Amino acid sequence: MIKSMTGFGRGTIAQDNFSVAVDLKTVNNRFLDVHLRLPSELSNHEPAIRNRINARLTRGRVDVTLTIERTGEVVYELNRPLIGGYISALRAMQQEFQLSGVPDINTMARLPGIMQPSRNEGDEVNAQIGAGIIQAIDAALDELDEMRAHEGAALATAMLSHVAAIEKQLPVIESIAGKQIDVLRARLHKKIEDMLSRSALDVASLDAGRLAQEVAYLADRSDITEEIERLRSHLSQFQLTLNSDGEKGKRLDFLLQEFNREANTILSKSTDVECKEAALAIKADIEKIREQVQNVE
Repeated sequence: MIKSMTGFGRGTIAQDNFSVAVDLKTVNNRFLDVHLRLPSELSNHEPAIRNRINARLTRGRVDVTLTIERTGEVVYELNRPLIGGYISALRAMQQEFQLSGVPDINTMARLPGIMQPSRNEGDEVNAQIGAGIIQAIDAALDELDEMRAHEGAALATAMLSHVAAIEKQLPVIESIAGKQIDVLRARLHKKIEDMLSRSALDVASLDAGRLAQEVAYLADRSDITEEIERLRSHLSQFQLTLNSDGEKGKRLDFLLQEFNREANTILSKSTDVECKEAALAIKADIEKIREQVQNVE
């Protein structure tokens, strides 16, 4: 089962003295990139939050928004050094620019960091808050995981349809490749006849062995049997990877590079219009798969 890197999850936990809400939003990214937005009073819980997310996710940008609402009485403490610094700066401003007025308590109270919950709130309450945050994170991750799995199933279905379209083109290319030697021989004879038509010589007078060597040389340069077999093997590995466990995105991306390499070689070696069209159709399906693989975890 594959998982998409795009999803959303929400978890909420309510206790007697507080409630916690966690929102997780993920989008595709080459590596795991976690961005946290949480109140400054909960900054000491950041390592635990990151560890929880790292244990469940492997790729993608993760935006985490955590909010806490206190439902019981909270004891606040003043950040006295910060308040003193603000007041000193205001007085210096007043004296330097000859301004009137006095510091207003309502204005001061709205300044960031002026008041914060007491650090002496108690180990028991802090432990409860920490446990509540982890529960909310787990609930959000569960919902996120369910959504990513659902999106991943849709991605897998789409990718397999393109894999089937590629496999459908391979017999077309193989049938044309099997006739390649006869086509090359006829084409070489035609060119030689055109050249000799301007002289008294004819094709029968040419060295048959040398002509056979030239045909064999051109046939070898145009042979796409190995490319077809490798592409068929890569397609099989791609389907096996989709059904395997663990991280799949990087492995699928590597296989797509191999898809593209073989398709380009087939295209460059082919001289038949129908064969080139089939190779171009394969490349078009590869690009569609590539867009979808970019969102696979």
